[in-house]
Amino acid sequence: MKIYINGVILELPNASKQSYIDQVLTNVLPINKQQQSFALALNGEFIGREDYQHTVVKDNDSIDVLFPIVGG
Repeated sequence: MKIYINGVILELPNASKQSYIDQVLTNVLPINKQQQSFALALNGEFIGREDYQHTVVKDNDSIDVLFPIVGG
């Protein structure tokens, strides 16, 4: 299965098995990034963290992960 994360194409293994946002993030984000605060949009629609384990990612979906920038 092919998805886009922040505009970068990613091939997910086990295309026959359903993937959820939380599983995808575990596989693509380093642990330190997973522990930070961030916002996520699936195909342009905001998804709350509480819905990650219930939201299915499909072929050609686009996920945008947005981290806050600290500084001034």
